[in-house]
Amino acid sequence: MFDRELAKEILRQILAAANRIERRFKGVRSPDDFLLSDAGIDKLDAVCMMLIVIGENLKNLDKVTGGKLLAQYPEVDWKGAKGMRDIIRPSLF
Repeated sequence: MFDRELAKEILRQILAAANRIERRFKGVRSPDDFLLSDAGIDKLDAVCMMLIVIGENLKNLDKVTGGKLLAQYPEVDWKGAKGMRDIIRPSLF
């Protein structure tokens, strides 16, 4: 059995990051909205950081639950979701 409270806390962190991404995307109509101003680039950086947070937390959730929770939802590309952070992180610098 796994620590349910820890798993719930990780899920809360994932939800908070997803909500921040959704909020930061409001008003974005095209890629140019991210790229043509410093404010847009800052917004893009913030979204990328939240995607990294989600990826890290998914890895932690999988570890905490012994791989049992995410496996219950095989239709989701968990490997891709967890791996997003590996794609985004190098491009931020």
